[in-house]
Amino acid sequence: FHAIFVINRKCIIQMVNAKSCEVFGWKRDELIGHNINVIMPPGIAKHHDSYMTNYIKTGTKKMIGTQREVTAQRKDGSIFNCKLGISETKESGLICGFILDVTTEKAAEAEILAKQRLTEKIIDAAFDALFVINERGIIEMVNTASTAVFGWSQEEFIGQNISIIMPPDHAANHNGYLSRYLKTGFKKMIGKEREVEARRKDGSTFPCILGMSEVDDLGSK
Repeated sequence: FHAIFVINRKCIIQMVNAKSCEVFGWKRDELIGHNINVIMPPGIAKHHDSYMTNYIKTGTKKMIGTQREVTAQRKDGSIFNCKLGISETKESGLICGFILDVTTEKAAEAEILAKQRLTEKIIDAAFDALFVINERGIIEMVNTASTAVFGWSQEEFIGQNISIIMPPDHAANHNGYLSRYLKTGFKKMIGKEREVEARRKDGSTFPCILGMSEVDDLGSK
C-alpha cells in the first residue's frame, strides 16, 4: 500500500507503481523522467538536488536506511503528511522511496486531541473539585476548583498519590482499598456519594461530599 518511487543519482524518476499515481494524482508517464522534487513542497524541492549531491560526494547517509515523517505535494498542489522510507541498491545506484499517506491518521489524531482538550475545558469549568486518578491511585488530572479548595497547585497535584488529600488514617489504607477493588471488582464507593473528611495542603481537615465514577478506557481504569 506504499507509493514507490525509484530514482537515479540525478534525482530523475525511473519507476513508479500504481499507488504513486493514485496518491499523487499524476499519470505514470507524467512522472517518469522528471525530477523527484515534483512531489515535494517548494521549500523542500529547491534544496533536494543539493542533498543528493552532498550524499554522492561524502557518502553520508542522512535519510537512506531511515524512516521519518515528511510533507509531500500532489499534482493539484495540495500538501499532505506522509511517512518516507528510503533504501539504496548499491549495484545499480538506484534509490527507492516508500511513501505512506498518513492524512487519515493525522486527522484522527487531531480529532482525538480536540476532544481531549474539550474534555479538559469541561472538567476545568466544573464548580466542584474534580480529580482523575489511574488504577495506582496517581493523580493524572485536576481542575481549578481542586486547587482552590485544597491549596495545592495543579503542578503539585499531578503525579502524586490521591491519598495526599486524605487524613492520615484514611490515607494509610487507601491503596489497599484500591488494590482490593482491582482484584475483586467489588465496588464499595464507585457509583455512590457519601460524606467523608478531606485534608488541605495546610493540614486542616474539612467534611465534604465525595462521589466517584469509573472510566474504562481500553482496559485501563
